[in-house]
Amino acid sequence: MRTLTLLSWILLIPTAALAQAVIAGTVRDSSGGVLPGVGVETASPALIEKSRTAVTDGTGQYRIENLRPGAYSVTFTRPGFSTFVREGVELTGSFTATINAELKIGHSC
Repeated sequence: MRTLTLLSWILLIPTAALAQAVIAGTVRDSSGGVLPGVGVETASPALIEKSRTAVTDGTGQYRIENLRPGAYSVTFTRPGFSTFVREGVELTGSFTATINAELKIGHSC
């Protein structure tokens, strides 16, 4: 029985280490059209590298995986559009936070 318990713990440890969160969503313009090519940056003191980036695909979607639990800010930028920032995104466990953004035509601030 002890061997079975020990084996169970050994198998669960890698699973817990892989329980990482995700930030994903869709970026649109103010008319509702999808926006490909938007830079998306997640930043947090929880990350060793302090930030991770992605670019929206042809359907305006992005996904940033393997994020450690903690508080994040998400910044969306594209030339010709105002920058959009979402602060205080709390990630825990293997949670997927859906953060959608709407960018307005204008200059970055």
